[in-house]
Amino acid sequence: MNNIKHLLTVTAAWTSVVYTVCFLGVWLVPGIREGFMLYGLHTTTVLGENVVTLSTFVAGLIIWNIVAVLAMWLFAYLYKVIRA
Repeated sequence: MNNIKHLLTVTAAWTSVVYTVCFLGVWLVPGIREGFMLYGLHTTTVLGENVVTLSTFVAGLIIWNIVAVLAMWLFAYLYKVIRA
């Protein structure tokens, strides 16, 4: 795990692709969100209004990339520090 910059770049690219696919899924099939809540998380909830705009896409993309990069940075750091 020597090349942390490469790992973080790949993480950002992967997160962007997955987020875009999920966002398009919610945009094209709005009921998919409730289905995921029921079958993926085993819960139901009233999610409110379905807001799919360019600004929510960009904001979510930025937020999820920050979260993913921080998670991968922590993983790389712990991988480097913890010796088994």
